[in-house]
Order: sequence, then C-alpha cells, then structure tokens
Amino acid sequence: METLQALSLALGAAWTSGINLYATVAALGIAGRAEMIQLPEQLEVLMDPIVIGMACIMYVIEFFADKVPYFDSAWDLLHTFIRVPAGAILAARALGPMNPALELAAILAGGTVALAAHATKATTRLAINVSPEPFSNWAASVGEDISVLGALWLVFHHPIIMLLLIATFLALAIWLIPKMFGLAKRGFQALRARLRKKEEVPGPNTT
Repeated sequence: METLQALSLALGAAWTSGINLYATVAALGIAGRAEMIQLPEQLEVLMDPIVIGMACIMYVIEFFADKVPYFDSAWDLLHTFIRVPAGAILAARALGPMNPALELAAILAGGTVALAAHATKATTRLAINVSPEPFSNWAASVGEDISVLGALWLVFHHPIIMLLLIATFLALAIWLIPKMFGLAKRGFQALRARLRKKEEVPGPNTT
C-alpha cells in the first residue's frame, strides 16, 4: 500500500472510529472480504467472519441506541473507552510494521483524531437532546453513518482529499472546543431539569 493511502487509511479509520467504530470495522471487513478494497496485512483480521459478524451485531444495537435522546449520550460516554483506543490501534496497524517510536507516534496520532471525532459527536448529541422533538437525533445518527461510509470511500479513492478533510476537521475542532463546552453544559442542564421534573411528579398513591 502506498504511503499516502496508508496514512489516509490510518487517520481516516481513526476518525470514523470516533464516530461509529462498529460501522468502520464492518465496512472495512466486508469490503476487504469482497475484494472491493485491499487492506494492509495488519488489518486483514477485520475480514474474519467472526469480527465482521460481531461488528454487524454491535452496529445494529448502536443503530437503535443512537436514536434515543439522552440514552445516546450515555452510550457515547461508555464508548469513550472503546472508540478512542480502537481508533488508535487501527491507525497503527494501517501503517504496517514500523519501529517502536513510530508505532507509538501512530497510536498517539490515531487516538487524538479518534478522541476529537468522538468528543465532537458526543457534545453535539448532548446539545441536540435539548430539542424537544426526536427527529434531530435520527437525522444526526443517519448523517453520521453516511459520513463514515463516505469517508472510507474517500480513503481508498481520494486519499489526499481525506487527509485535507481531517486536517480541516482538527482545525475546526480546536476552534470549537470552548463553544462545545457551552453546548455540553446546556445539555447537562436540560438533562438535570428533566430528571428533577420527573422526581417532582407525584405518584398515583400520593395524597
């Protein structure tokens, strides 16, 4: 695999893992097994039927969990400890064999990209949950899945564009960090208000 495409796959897979890890693993595994793409040797494990099957099962679970207001935020919180390490591992493996120093650098870079994507998604979702209607959750979820598939297509067909998009995303993420904290605060306040409101509602036996 050429260096440019390998770098695109490493950072692209890390980015999409931060958004939807299971869709990333399933899409790469299925496409590789169908010989639609050529995965590096270190990522050929993704083509194993067991890996593909587990990724598909988890994707289906996440597909529904991702569309329930506030439950999706709890799901994102849990997956902070799954998406980020997995993105770092995929990034390192995509670059193939290398000396320990470069491998560590690849892990750190992949983890950073995955964390930025995951944090952006989680914070945006928390802000969306403030909206009283449920359609925004569905729209955001479907949009994320499409962006994952689109990004993986760019990785193999237009690696330079993918790398430019990731660089642009990271620049925007740095600029948006203060604003993202504000959005997250609003989401937490809305969740706390909703929980308090439920606690204040008298039960059927209350006199």
